[in-house]
Amino acid sequence: MDKTKALEDLVEVINLDAIQHLPKPTEHFISDLHGEYDAFEHILRNGSGRIREKVDYLFKRQLRSEEISELCFIIYYPEEVLSESDYDEQQWFVLMERLVKVARFSAGKYTRSKVRKALPQDFAYIIEELLYQYDQEYEKEWYYGSIFNKIIELDLAQKFCEILGHLIQRLVVDHLHVLGDIYDRGPAPDKIMDSLMTLPSLDIQLGNHDILWIGAFCGSLGCLTNLLRISARYGNLELLEKYGIDLAPLKKFAKKNYQENAAFAPKIEAGELSAEDCKDAMRLQQALAIMQFKVEGTIINRRPEFQLDERLLLDKLTKDQTELNYFGTKIPLINGCFQLVGQDAYQLTDEEKIVLTGLLQDFQNSERLQKHIAFLVEKGTLYLRYNGNLLFHGCLPCDQQGEFLSYQFGGQTYQGVELLDFYLESIRTSFKNPQEHEDLATDIIWYLWCGAGSTLFGKKAMKTFERYFIADKKLHTEEKNAYYQLREKAAFCETILRAFDLSENGHIINGHTPVKVVKGDIPIKADGRLLVIDGGLSKPYQKVTGIAGYTLVANSFGMTLVAHQPFTNRQEAIKNRQDILSQKEIVVRKNQRLYVKDTDIGQELARQIDKLLG
Repeated sequence: MDKTKALEDLVEVINLDAIQHLPKPTEHFISDLHGEYDAFEHILRNGSGRIREKVDYLFKRQLRSEEISELCFIIYYPEEVLSESDYDEQQWFVLMERLVKVARFSAGKYTRSKVRKALPQDFAYIIEELLYQYDQEYEKEWYYGSIFNKIIELDLAQKFCEILGHLIQRLVVDHLHVLGDIYDRGPAPDKIMDSLMTLPSLDIQLGNHDILWIGAFCGSLGCLTNLLRISARYGNLELLEKYGIDLAPLKKFAKKNYQENAAFAPKIEAGELSAEDCKDAMRLQQALAIMQFKVEGTIINRRPEFQLDERLLLDKLTKDQTELNYFGTKIPLINGCFQLVGQDAYQLTDEEKIVLTGLLQDFQNSERLQKHIAFLVEKGTLYLRYNGNLLFHGCLPCDQQGEFLSYQFGGQTYQGVELLDFYLESIRTSFKNPQEHEDLATDIIWYLWCGAGSTLFGKKAMKTFERYFIADKKLHTEEKNAYYQLREKAAFCETILRAFDLSENGHIINGHTPVKVVKGDIPIKADGRLLVIDGGLSKPYQKVTGIAGYTLVANSFGMTLVAHQPFTNRQEAIKNRQDILSQKEIVVRKNQRLYVKDTDIGQELARQIDKLLG
């Protein structure tokens, strides 16, 4: 063997073994963002409280509580907070010392090489010197002070502190898990996508609302009409226009064919939209609901294996369109707007076809939307095994006994893990050929939105029609899959973990279903085997949850669930130095600290070491 090569291998073994003995990096879990960019960005910036914990640990004996809050907000929002400051030279010096101390503490669990990669190009060499050269016993204080003084002298103190703030944010959390539903309801999912695309390490488990946007881009008219209707329902039409979607033809069509109807008023706070925009939203919802039911009926008839015949309701209208033959019973209808439903109930009118064709073209021609959807498909999965835990957005369809239900598509039968794999393959197949609109893969994406076998929907049927047009609220109820009752039991969760080749000591982490804290619901289920982290980050959900979202932090000491208070906006948070942490609950406390060797990455490093020594 070549001696030089052998020495290189042995040096690499030493490097890899050293990495194995570093503390396990911090993972950050968040779910159901629903376009709430300001709240998401704040949680990301404060690391679900990890930055505050580190600052408290380092300075609790030196600084008052308000001074600690001020230092935290300088780290969270360095540009905004420091632009308001009027520091003298001594104050800048002290601030830089403190920020370097926090940065050094945060960098302690990483290799020097990894920290170097995280450093911004500006000041990279200086920051590295400050992080690794400090040693009072060998008179490095003077060396440190000379660097700080020169930065101040050159009027670069504010810039330097801003860079340190962002560096600390990046170092505090090593990896982000997003458990779905970036889109819909809130105003700025596009800004969330822009932010996610800048992160160095993350994964995404796709949610049902993300699927809707992917499906619309891939050419599913069922997804497109649902997406547009929901945008009108929650007053988010501006988002579509930011993506370059021309809504003028749709608005003109809706104004021509539909009247104002308070039952279709957008679900927003008073004053958030102008009176004219509210009227537009009313008419658009009606137009889009009818087009949705038509194109969905076409899909259902085209795909009998979906077993959704019970959702074919337009053709059950009575001749005068005032009643519905609902499973053998005539039921009166309210809020009727069926004037464009003809003898062939699921046939689009020529005008409807023109409008939908134009909208679909806009979706597929939007460069920004294409970039976001491509990122979702590239990073997105339907489940993830990570460090012994199982992450997915919704559920695994099963019967009351906990047996995975099987479904047949394209002549093949799938259940459990194989079902999820088939769904993901369909998403990626459809994305590769968005011009094909009626293929099975594209129809599967729509099925993931509303089908009984969808791991993202998790209910027997979606009752959009009933909620709009039938007064009896008992008929609005959407029956959940048995998974949502069984997940309270540890034995069932252990069965699922085994099905994914994971240890029974792992955890299942879900989003999708808001935890209704005000009604006594709890996020920790099955003796801690399963955690639900959808606590209502989306403002429309906060009335029923009572909080404003859960996040989960997993570090070398265990797992902590963090509940958040409602977030007003970025400006108010900065002005009042108002964080949104309300409560922390330790889910798992490790008796022994975890190290890189205890993670998936550690196992891969061990394989590399064996290969080098082999």
